[in-house]
Amino acid sequence: MSFFKSLLLAIFATLFLTYVLGSSLIEMFDVNIYMGDNLVEPIKAISVSALITLLLALVAIAIVMSVFGGIIFIGLLVLGSFLMVAIGVFWPVLLIAVIIWLFARDKQSPQT
Repeated sequence: MSFFKSLLLAIFATLFLTYVLGSSLIEMFDVNIYMGDNLVEPIKAISVSALITLLLALVAIAIVMSVFGGIIFIGLLVLGSFLMVAIGVFWPVLLIAVIIWLFARDKQSPQT
């Protein structure tokens, strides 16, 4: 499953569970949420808090992925540069080693 499909499925599951569990808890404990003098509907209260939580979770994921992604990218760049320098310095030795290996290996004819 791709990353974005998994992410969308996780978002949907989180919102669904928050709605189901949140509305049942509000009804079970008979909680009323007021904003000023107005009674806030339980579905609005749950959906707003779920969307804020989801937004904070997505921001946290973006920060973590960018930091670790940057570290991994820089590490691969350093490793690749060392590899290119090693090949650039030792290419004559590598070329001679490959030629010797090609001529010195055991050549077995295919058995039919």
